[in-house]
Amino acid sequence: MSITKNRPCKPFQNKKNFVTAVVANNAGEIFDLKGYAAVGMAGPSLVPLTLHETINMPFGGELMYLPDRKPILYDMENSRIEILGENPYEPGEMIFPVAAFNSPGYVISYISAYRENNGAGYLPLFSYGAVGWHRGRFRSAVIRVDKERRQDLRLMKPEDVIDGVRRMKKKMPDNRLRKHLEKCALEYGCPAAKNFFLGRYEGALPTSENCNAGCLGCLSLQQHGEIPHSQDRISFKPSPQEIAEVSLEHIGRVKRSVVSFGQGCEGEPLLAADVILPAIEKIRSATGRGTINMNTNGSRPHILKKLFDAGLDSIRISINSFRKECYDAYFRPRGYGFSDVLKSIDIALGRGRFVSVNYLNCPGFTDTPEEVQALTRLLNHYPISMIQWRNLNFDPVRYWKVMSDAAPQGSPMGMKNILRQTKESFPNLMYGYFNPPKEKFTPTRINRNQKYLPQRH
Repeated sequence: MSITKNRPCKPFQNKKNFVTAVVANNAGEIFDLKGYAAVGMAGPSLVPLTLHETINMPFGGELMYLPDRKPILYDMENSRIEILGENPYEPGEMIFPVAAFNSPGYVISYISAYRENNGAGYLPLFSYGAVGWHRGRFRSAVIRVDKERRQDLRLMKPEDVIDGVRRMKKKMPDNRLRKHLEKCALEYGCPAAKNFFLGRYEGALPTSENCNAGCLGCLSLQQHGEIPHSQDRISFKPSPQEIAEVSLEHIGRVKRSVVSFGQGCEGEPLLAADVILPAIEKIRSATGRGTINMNTNGSRPHILKKLFDAGLDSIRISINSFRKECYDAYFRPRGYGFSDVLKSIDIALGRGRFVSVNYLNCPGFTDTPEEVQALTRLLNHYPISMIQWRNLNFDPVRYWKVMSDAAPQGSPMGMKNILRQTKESFPNLMYGYFNPPKEKFTPTRINRNQKYLPQRH
């Protein structure tokens, strides 16, 4: 990415529409910088942020300052982009970029603009949304894609979570999966684990110790010494009985419940099919209620067939790109290929199952013409029901470099434009962030008199 210091820009007509830049000092104190507007970046594109490009920062978001980096800001008086290493009003005081890690349900439209210092290390596994300040409020460059309050922290009071932990401990004292979820809820603050103990929405079923992908942004295992993982991976394989016990407890007390294999604290659930398949059979022999979902990389289509036969209702397949070269560069698959992922989608559609894509987004890559064309081709061939627009948690500058090395990238078109354009082309395609219960499933986007014809691989 090439950025020129003090690059002139076309003057904007109304300075009141700008969002003021925020920066941090060495102590991590965040403050606004008068006379400068915040800047968002998407690959090589730099955009001064305005009220039109931002919203008041949603509740639950967090601000982070980025060490070993300089903020890129817009000098409103001189109408130019600048890279600042120190506070222009306090000579000698170093300043750093500030980014927003936004609440679930929002996809970022611009990255916080910065320039790395020489020798800068990787950023931790978060997304780094552009943020500014206007009339006493922080403003985020985000687009809301899901209004459900499934992971709203205001509805997850710590005392209620602790009370739920105590009740479940008494109810299933020897269940190792319950104990693992307790650690996730209390130590890591995992919303899915909290929801199990609160008896609401979607319950987590982490199961797999192993994975057959080496994702750059893996939350539970990082082999790169510079990147700390976010949470410890589950260190055992729960028994079918333990899985069924947790599942039936959640399904029994939650209306429109969802239980999901494939969490941030585990590997690939298809590698634990030896316990998942009998667990699903146990659940379905006891009740037809609840939605059994699997978040997966779709690497083992022949295993998915058996799980569907046992009673698996839906799958969510994680993808960063629908171009094989870019998919491989991020997921680094071992023992499977991108064609297996497509075959899994194909099988699920052929069985009439609900299919969503966990689409890992990064402005400056996701919104390039090549990526949009690949997404459109996929949607034309595979009438999936939903895209879950998710923010990619990985150092954005390093990600852009990896993707550029993998395949050509054009100029970004803007995340807002991509979301709107895709919706216009596929009006029945659901947008969201969370796995829906089967009561909200929509049929695949084909004529109801037309049978889905499997693709050739």
